[in-house]
Amino acid sequence: MTFPTTRSRSGGSRSRPRGGRRSASAAGPLMAAPGLILLTAFLAIPFLGAVVMSFFRIQLGNPRPPRFVGIEQYARLFFDPDISATFLRSLGNNFAFALVVVPLQTALALGLAILINRKLRGMTVFRTLFFMPLVFPLALVAVIWRLIFARDENGLLNGFLGAVSGGAIGPHDWLGDPSTALGAIIVMSIWQSVSFQMIILLGALQSVPPELYEAASIDRAGWWSQFVHVTVPGVRNTLIFVTLLTTIFAFRLFDQVYLLDKSASINIEATQTVMYQVITTGYDQNNIGQGAAMAVVFLIIVAVIALIQRRLIRQEGGVE
Repeated sequence: MTFPTTRSRSGGSRSRPRGGRRSASAAGPLMAAPGLILLTAFLAIPFLGAVVMSFFRIQLGNPRPPRFVGIEQYARLFFDPDISATFLRSLGNNFAFALVVVPLQTALALGLAILINRKLRGMTVFRTLFFMPLVFPLALVAVIWRLIFARDENGLLNGFLGAVSGGAIGPHDWLGDPSTALGAIIVMSIWQSVSFQMIILLGALQSVPPELYEAASIDRAGWWSQFVHVTVPGVRNTLIFVTLLTTIFAFRLFDQVYLLDKSASINIEATQTVMYQVITTGYDQNNIGQGAAMAVVFLIIVAVIALIQRRLIRQEGGVE
């Protein structure tokens, strides 16, 4: 009479781990569900919508229904001289901007993070000052830098250079000259966004154990040796994350060019980016399908660059 009871108890005890394993296996998807829902709603669905619209000729406010044109929008990006020349030049401006901004801004952010990580009097004030440009609205930042880069002698940069050189350096049209227009955008962008990367790296620096620096000092390691063998390995993964994030931000450059174009005389050929061309083609020229095709091609290019960066980092043993 007791054997059935014993079997039922043992059977119940055996079924509990199965239930535990089921709940444990279900916990992962449940915890990832909010992120997956947001990615689907704000990334996958808009991208699929852009792919669909790129196959149609769409004009807002036109009573005619959208007309299916197949891959014509993509072919025009590379074979129509009226469109391909502007698109390829904008893509080149994006690459030139990223090649300068990514290493320079990352290095500057790391240097500033090391600087303000020191325990000195008044360092809280310096941290606030360095972080303030990120708090300013971008429209206000554009107004400030428009005054700095003004073309006449009343421009702050021209006035400063004239005063320092005793009038030997005359006024220069920093935004209108194609040789300096993109450089002006680069300086403005780094000033406005370097504090974001600085804060991230500052948090990583504060997690490096102080004992490592003490051991390095006992071994008579100089500041450069400590930087190379203690600081950089300690913030390596964060530095990789910041580099990838800065690359994505660099390729999505739009706001700075658009605001300066609307508020100042800027050389648009030297500063126009793909995102700027997507917006102007889709809304200013009322060619939604062509703008969607540009966005799809550009997103694929950026995704390939991000994957290449990640593969190179894996080969170097950075992150998994």
